[in-house]
Amino acid sequence: MKKAVHFGAGNIGRGFIGLLLSQAGYHVSFVDVAAPLVNDINELGKYNVQIFGEAEKTLVENVSAINSNENLDALLDAIVEADIITTAIGPNILKFIAPNIAKGLTKRVATNKTPLNIIACENMVGGSTVLKNFVYENLADDVKPEVQKLIGFPDAAVDRIVPLQKNDEKLLVKVEPYAEWDVDSKGVVGELPAIKGMTLVDNLGAYIERKLFTVNTGHASIAYLAYQKGLPDISSAMRDEEIVAAARAVWAETSALLIDKYNFDPAVHQKYVATTETRFKNPEISDEVTRVARGPKRKLSAGDRLVSPATQLIERGKAPVALAKVIAAALKFDYAEDKEAVEVQDFIKANGIDAAITNFTGAAPDSKLFALIKNNL
Repeated sequence: MKKAVHFGAGNIGRGFIGLLLSQAGYHVSFVDVAAPLVNDINELGKYNVQIFGEAEKTLVENVSAINSNENLDALLDAIVEADIITTAIGPNILKFIAPNIAKGLTKRVATNKTPLNIIACENMVGGSTVLKNFVYENLADDVKPEVQKLIGFPDAAVDRIVPLQKNDEKLLVKVEPYAEWDVDSKGVVGELPAIKGMTLVDNLGAYIERKLFTVNTGHASIAYLAYQKGLPDISSAMRDEEIVAAARAVWAETSALLIDKYNFDPAVHQKYVATTETRFKNPEISDEVTRVARGPKRKLSAGDRLVSPATQLIERGKAPVALAKVIAAALKFDYAEDKEAVEVQDFIKANGIDAAITNFTGAAPDSKLFALIKNNL
């Protein structure tokens, strides 16, 4: 049986990537540091995935788990023997798994000359490339040429909403019906076996920005605006006419950018936007506003879901008025239990809002984007 190593045994890992790998005939070794979760997977050796609103469950078998804090040797051996490696751990955690991946690859290339692809399935642009850079920082110089030859890090775009949940059935994961996993064919080393639900594409950049500037931009926009109104979850926000209108205005701006940049068919793209809105209105997959809005430093950064499309629109001579309103709302996100939100608010208190705009968004004080953001504060 083919072997897959997947970093991250949480709901997204089990309910999305792990599910598809298992269905494609892989034994999936989940890697995690949560001992109870690892123990449950090893004890049961299987779990169920259920689409929200449906009675039928999909049984996922041929799974095991490795606690990377307690059993490093087992992890390194799994990397040596793997046919594919994937992650779904969160962008900020990639750097922490890189040292162990580097150790595993060093051991692997010394004995196993079979090509291997490592795919970071994260909500970010170029996740696999980011992981690759972290891994190479931990490789000895004499190992790097062999890793370069044998190990691919194809970037990917992934999309499936798996909200926080508590289920009586151990390891059960409930997911939305929609799922998308696109992988850059140009980054693949050797031949990547067919996996139903995964699509190899030649123009991944278009798919990444389509998803990022529609799903992620929309989700974040709704969350930051909902937080200002004290609304608890996305489903509640999608019943607020003012917020829905604001989200549609954001989508109108990002759609104009995407259609112009990638020559998307306007009718097809509008259907994609409409599907996204319908997904957010589904009360069964609704998530907490504070969870969707978390990590404002990353979401406000120049290359991410809010500032990047706004900047690109300005470069095309258009004014991202709706996006600027959301960026301002993100700068006001002061949820005390979110570390990044606290950092942003502390910076504003210490340095003023003007310095904060430039610090977190990269917008120069004399720029059009800066003025648009400031007008909403």
